[in-house]
Amino acid sequence: MKKEKAPYNRTLDLTDNETVLYSTKLISVKEQVSLNEILNKTIHQDLFSVLDLLPNAFCDLIFVDPPYNLHKKFNELKFAQMEDEEYEIWLDSWVSKLPRLMKGNASIYLCGDWKSSPGLYNIAKKYFHVQNRITWEREKGRGAKANWKNCSEDIWFCTKSSSYVFNLDAVKTKRKVLAPYKEDGKPKDWSASEEGNFRLTSPSNIWTDITVPFWSMPENTDHPTQKPEKLLAKIILASSNEGDVVFDPFLGSGTTSVTAKKLKRNYVGIEADQFYCCLAEKRLAAAEKDNSIQGFSGEVFWERNSLQEQKKKNWK
Repeated sequence: MKKEKAPYNRTLDLTDNETVLYSTKLISVKEQVSLNEILNKTIHQDLFSVLDLLPNAFCDLIFVDPPYNLHKKFNELKFAQMEDEEYEIWLDSWVSKLPRLMKGNASIYLCGDWKSSPGLYNIAKKYFHVQNRITWEREKGRGAKANWKNCSEDIWFCTKSSSYVFNLDAVKTKRKVLAPYKEDGKPKDWSASEEGNFRLTSPSNIWTDITVPFWSMPENTDHPTQKPEKLLAKIILASSNEGDVVFDPFLGSGTTSVTAKKLKRNYVGIEADQFYCCLAEKRLAAAEKDNSIQGFSGEVFWERNSLQEQKKKNWK
């Protein structure tokens, strides 16, 4: 018997009827397929059984959030920690298959924690142009008695070639101006609004404005390593255009596909666990009615907790 949720707990779950319904929307790939056969679909399958069957040069952007080198349970599936060298061999076994799937100007973002990040870099540089390392703050996590609290993760930004998409203006952050400076009585590099004084700033590779999904957020699921829609929105807007194809080979509960859909991109996702596949489909169905992304409004990214009207909306 399931425990009753607290009043503001909006964590997504599935009823038995929803599981049956959304299972019918999943596909599997048994032979070479065209893009039309997989476009805007969730592929319920083991990654290694499908990568070689996907079409050449079909995607504009890949987001990869693989299991980090930790003992971790993902619903019915388990990942076992390996020696560092063995983990790199595992990474190479599937990363090596990704360049074939990418268009010439495509980008790929690879996620890792502090321990798996060096291995990701070692493998990424074999197949891609490594452009940058993004470090983002994830404020969740337990403290440690004899160590520093682990509250950041890395994302390696790589491209297939030296020619790639990067939409700078699409990912500027709206920050509060605490000491508004004026020149000739007019705001300098900032503007006043009903919400306060703000300045649009270019993004850096340190992201401290991300809120990890938690129980009161409508995007939250029970997936243990769920990435926030806001994080995906930054990547998708920067490194793709409307109508492009975004691919996620470790889809989890669907954040990449959902965010791509909300931002008018096409998507393809692979996930081995059926429960998470169905959660992804439920979230995709919900995106038909609500394409809002927490922390992204008015076509700009807002500093954490700075957009009060959006905060009120998300608690209604």
